[in-house]
This record gives sequence, structure tokens and C-alpha cells, in this order.
Amino acid sequence: MITQEQKNNRQLAIWLLVCCGLIFSMVILGGATRLTGSGLSMVDWKPIMGAIPPLTEESWQETFSKYKNFPEYKKVNKGMSLDEFKSIFWYEYGHRLLGRTIGIVFLIPFLIFLALKKIKRELIPKLITMFLLGGLQGLLGWYMVKSGLVDNPRVSQYRLTAHLGAAVLIYGYILWVALGLLENSARRVTLHEVDHFRKLALVVTTVIIIMILSGGFVAGTRAGYVFNTFPLMYEYFIPPGMFAMEPWYMNLFENLATIQFNHRMIAYAVIVLILILWFRIFNKAVTPGLRLASHLLLLMMMIQITLGISTLVLVVPVALGVAHQGGAILLLTISLVLTHKLRK
Repeated sequence: MITQEQKNNRQLAIWLLVCCGLIFSMVILGGATRLTGSGLSMVDWKPIMGAIPPLTEESWQETFSKYKNFPEYKKVNKGMSLDEFKSIFWYEYGHRLLGRTIGIVFLIPFLIFLALKKIKRELIPKLITMFLLGGLQGLLGWYMVKSGLVDNPRVSQYRLTAHLGAAVLIYGYILWVALGLLENSARRVTLHEVDHFRKLALVVTTVIIIMILSGGFVAGTRAGYVFNTFPLMYEYFIPPGMFAMEPWYMNLFENLATIQFNHRMIAYAVIVLILILWFRIFNKAVTPGLRLASHLLLLMMMIQITLGISTLVLVVPVALGVAHQGGAILLLTISLVLTHKLRK
């Protein structure tokens, strides 16, 4: 028989999973915004009034005139028509509007659940932390955009990666809490079944996160537009000029050859680790849910490999680039679910 507490937890978990779905959509739309060159089309930040787009021809002309004062128009899009401006504006506007929507979808149900006393006392600080992190993510997004409104019309790869990393942190944290709320009705695996690969699952999840962050540097520096061959980087496994910058560590963040090489190597590490984890789980007497999660992780890894290679050799088409970014989040999702099932 399901208790009232279990019913409440299930309702809370569904709400949090909806928020995760919206954050996933936010990451996808953010990727599309970046790949279409739309991220600098809104040159100011108005958290309240910014929810209203230009509605008249006059307001459109005013918004376009503001854009013309900034380097992206002067150095990249000079001569752009108003209709062309609208096509990039709607991507960035949609991205910001979705961010506001996530805040509302989180806050209103939180207040309702709180008023109905459906939230356990120990859960309240976690939910407040989620909301605060979401607000800080909005500020971080504007901080990122500001870096492209100066002389160089391109956002800083450091700020872009921080923005992406924060999204991954919020997404992972909300998902982890939601999984904890759902586990009351799930069969827990016993300790001796999971001791062999609990630590390995944590390593897999950690390396996937590192891979996503390295992808942020690939995106921020446009390193995916060079060395568009596979498996070699043109004729080289280790391309020349990987440590041409001084000091040496700057190559990790600003040298296109090094950034792409590192992303490839981290991806190879993820492949090897997932294969080892899948093989070890496959050969142990574990629950059907755990075995299914390992199969899904292996399948998603193969899909992500295909997306990554295709994105590279076809020189980053928008659709493939967005799919590759979304695939990374799905891979992380499955890894988090698997890791959660293995925790003590």
C-alpha cells in the first residue's frame, strides 16, 4: 500500500522531472542560439520587461538600431536587413523566455507544495538552493553575453563553459533529488551486488561531465571548424602546434588544436570506461533495472559517438551540432540514473 508520503514524493518528483525536461530544452535551444550566431542579438538585459518582444514596426526598428551600435553588426553582420535581424533575434529571445518560464514552473508549484505541507522539512533547503542556482544562472548568462558586446564580437569561451557547466550542475542536482524521491517504490540493490562497480560508475559520470565542459571550450573557440577529419586530425594523431602558446597551460583553453585534441581524448576515455562498466554489470547478478540502465548507457554512447564524428566531418551543421549537445546531456542523464541506483 502506498503511503501519503510516497504519493507526495511522487508528485514532487514528477514536478522536478518536468523542470529537468525544460532545462534540457534550454540547453538544446542554447546550442541552436550559439550555432546560428544569434546569442548577441539582444544587447540589453531586462529580467521583467525583457519578456515582452518588439510588437510594432517602430519598436523593431529601435531594437535593431541598438544592435547596430555593437561590434557584431559592425564587424560581422554589417548591411543585415531587419528581417534577417528578426531571424536571429527570435532564437535569443526564445532562449531567455524559456529561462523565465523555468523559473515560474519551479517557483509556483514549490509555493503550492509548501503551502499544502507536502514537502518534508529536510527537502526545503535543497529546493531553495535549486531556485537560487537558477537565478544565478540567469546572471551568468548575461555575464557571458556581455563578453561579446565589446571589441571582439564573440563570447568568452571561459564564460560560455561556465554557463554550460552551471546548467549541467543544476540539471544534475534536480535530477538526483527527483530520483531520490522516486526510490521509495523502487527495489534497492543489495550492497554485495554493487560494490564491484559503484566507484567506476562515479568515475564514468565525472568524466562525462568533464567531456561536456571540454565541449564548451570547443564551442567557445569554434575549434570544431578545424581538423575536420576522423580518426586523425588531418594526417596527425597528435597535431603540430599543440603547445605553441606560452605559458603552456594556455594551450588547454585557447589553442584550437589542443582543445579539439583534448575533447577527442576525453571522449575516448568515456568510451573505454562505459564499455568496462557495461561488461562488469552484464556479468553480475543485478536487478533488471540496473542491467537496463547499463544497456541504455552503452546505446547512448554509440549514438553520441556517431553524432560527434558526423558533426566534425560535416563541419558543424546546426542540426547535428544541436543533436550532439543534446546527446551529451542524455548520456549524462543515463549515467546519473545508473550511478543513483548503485549508491549506498
